[in-house]
Amino acid sequence: MQVDHHDLLSEFPEFADAITALKAGNALFSRQLASYNRLTGKVEDLEAHDMPVADFTLEDMKKQRVKLKDELYHMLLAFRAGQQSVG
Repeated sequence: MQVDHHDLLSEFPEFADAITALKAGNALFSRQLASYNRLTGKVEDLEAHDMPVADFTLEDMKKQRVKLKDELYHMLLAFRAGQQSVG
């Protein structure tokens, strides 16, 4: 089965510098990113190995991942806005 990879850098390549900066300097972002990466790994592993799992379980995991990605995206936007107002 073809598995799409959803690491944050692939999802938002335009935020590469912001991801690096926030990962190093923002504890909340770093924790959220770690949770996102763990969840993404689980989903991708289930999909890649076609493991038996209830549809609602996989869908719930994907919904959690989307929620985390949305939170991370908003942190990236706020970081970028802060950088632009300083520069």
